[in-house]
Amino acid sequence: MKIQFLMLTLTAAFAFSAHAKMTSASAMVDELVPNAVNIEEVLLENDLLNADSRILVEEPKQSTIQDCFRDTCPVYIEVDKARQRATLRVNGQIVMDKSGILKDGELRATTGMEGHGTPNFDRHPESPLRAYTKYSSSKYPGGDWVGPDKKAYGNMPFVVFIRGGFGVHGTTGGNDWGNISKLGTVPLSHGCIRIHPLNAKAFNQAVTTYGASNTWIYVHE
Repeated sequence: MKIQFLMLTLTAAFAFSAHAKMTSASAMVDELVPNAVNIEEVLLENDLLNADSRILVEEPKQSTIQDCFRDTCPVYIEVDKARQRATLRVNGQIVMDKSGILKDGELRATTGMEGHGTPNFDRHPESPLRAYTKYSSSKYPGGDWVGPDKKAYGNMPFVVFIRGGFGVHGTTGGNDWGNISKLGTVPLSHGCIRIHPLNAKAFNQAVTTYGASNTWIYVHE
């Protein structure tokens, strides 16, 4: 009986420990905290260790408009924080929602929660451009997004940084669970703009094709 009791006690302790670890992991955020005091160090660490870099230093592959502004730019994304929606245009054409959820040209988005608000932006992304296919925050590892190709793209897939630690990126989960299921509902991020990873991929590819000077990001209330 003593041996059986000891085995049950050890089993329960192991289960509790595993549950605690799972709870702790699930409580972690899935992105950087853009306004953290050590954001530059964290970004550098991630650039070196956790990113599939697609930095463009030279001229963009295509440059159709000089000194563009908002929707005159070849790549234009508008984010409405009040409605938690975004619209992406490439060469004037609306890029339809790649996740298949919305059909009217809008993308579900999540911006910063209270205390971690997303700033208003009306600008080109920083140059040299910092855009990555795969990006994981080693400080806040919230799990990878696994694409249809079965590859893991990190917890901030297809990120395009706007300024400092603030960026537009995909998020984790599925259409009916995790952060993807919460897109377009209420502000929940720590300051970045989350969209569906497939939509983030479309934005990332457009930006890395046309370059920072031909991209405009407009984020407003």
